Amino acid sequence: MIEPPLPSFPTGSDPGPSFLGLLRRMAPDALPGALAGPGSSPGPPGPAPEGVVHGTTVVAVRYADGVVMAGDRRATAGFSIASRRIEKVFPADEHSGVAIAGAAGPAVEMVKLFQVQLQHYEKVEGEPLTLEGKANQLGQLVRANLPAAMAGFAVVPLFAGFDDRQGRGRVYSFDVTGGRYEESDFHANGSGGVHARNWIKAGWRPDLTADEAVELALRSLFAAADEDAATGGPDLVRRIFPNIAVIDAGGYRTLDADDVAGRADNLLGGRERGGDGS
Repeated sequence: MIEPPLPSFPTGSDPGPSFLGLLRRMAPDALPGALAGPGSSPGPPGPAPEGVVHGTTVVAVRYADGVVMAGDRRATAGFSIASRRIEKVFPADEHSGVAIAGAAGPAVEMVKLFQVQLQHYEKVEGEPLTLEGKANQLGQLVRANLPAAMAGFAVVPLFAGFDDRQGRGRVYSFDVTGGRYEESDFHANGSGGVHARNWIKAGWRPDLTADEAVELALRSLFAAADEDAATGGPDLVRRIFPNIAVIDAGGYRTLDADDVAGRADNLLGGRERGGDGS
């Protein structure tokens, strides 16, 4: 199948490798109001209505050969559980991933735009963005969502990936204004983020293996669920377990449910949680 040619623009109005800029010119109605640019709706008017679904806790942990990303599966709406099976960790491209916390609807839209933006850039420029460039692109999307964030629809993602130029994993956090900050070792966002960070801080070291980093991320989510009602820990009854992805020189890969279930079973049977260790 032959792909249609890219649209052409006169000098001075070419959006270049920006897919967001392309949509603003060609199909602004396809964008969420806050991202459509000047002259568009600035975002949801007034305070966010009750019942908005929010994703909660996500973490990213560097290890010796890459980075692990993980997210619990619970989404809340006020004081109610809106979903027990939401996914919060997504591939951004072959060697990077993004995890979402905040208003779930805008967050998922942002991830989809980010994924297409990275593909669009590579097609136009003939080479992929650097990992830092990808983080900058995501920061611009977060910044464009600021009017909606001020109305209560905040999105605060985590971005991580393997930097093939430096030969190591890197982790980036953001604030609602689009500020981008590289974390030297790990980070966690969401309502249970502070509890997850404290757990990871106690066990993190730079020479972690991939399996050790996965276990540390899983334990941190369990610790967060112990302290934060909006964070869902491993649910052995419903067989619901966190989403976990490993990103290294070989690319982005998601651990299958059976693998995570086995690790969660071992965790919940451990002596440190009152089990007999068997």
